[in-house]
Amino acid sequence: MPITPALSLRDYGPSRGSHAHDHFQVLIGLRGRLDIEVEGRGAGIGVGQAQVVAPGDRHDFEARGQGSLCLVLDTAHAPWARCAERAAADAPQLHALARYLAHCIGQPQQSALALRQGPALLLEAWRPAPSSAEARRRRIDWQALEAWARARWHEPLAVADLAEVACLSASQFAQRCREEQGVSAMHWLRTLRLAHARELRLGGLSVAETARRTGYRSPSALTAALRR
Repeated sequence: MPITPALSLRDYGPSRGSHAHDHFQVLIGLRGRLDIEVEGRGAGIGVGQAQVVAPGDRHDFEARGQGSLCLVLDTAHAPWARCAERAAADAPQLHALARYLAHCIGQPQQSALALRQGPALLLEAWRPAPSSAEARRRRIDWQALEAWARARWHEPLAVADLAEVACLSASQFAQRCREEQGVSAMHWLRTLRLAHARELRLGGLSVAETARRTGYRSPSALTAALRR
């Protein structure tokens, strides 16, 4: 199951740690300095600096002296892949937002809305200001596109169909999907279809009816997809 984006505060000490995980991990320094090595590439996260660790990347870390306090976001949101290409960020707006979210974690009941929006706000704060060409690009409403596709599983949907709804050419849509979702357009569509099928099965719907509603050619095809 996809990981739900989660924010937390973590104290790192002198004990050396090492692991990898199957989701993005975003670390933003709030106090001290965290020494981190990602896939053999060394870096440090000081106050106001940040690092994105990509899924599967083994990273070693330790904080000497007085330790290090970081705001940590665990997320599977694909657009973080582009942020992971940069080793670290030193952006005042990112640090200010991280401090605010750290404060919210201390009083979650009063700050529930801020914590829900926090992951998306961090992504916006990390991204560089768009160029004039990027600013002119037509925005894709991925949620609306997802809703459109979910209502049409009985049709043989193709990339061209999605592109038409997004008012883009098929090649433009394919490129934007890779940039913004981190996967090919057909992979995005297959993942969406499978996620809907899994929801229906967890809700108690039979395999045959689930296959019919989500456009699989047979119950056995759906079962094979779920197993994969």
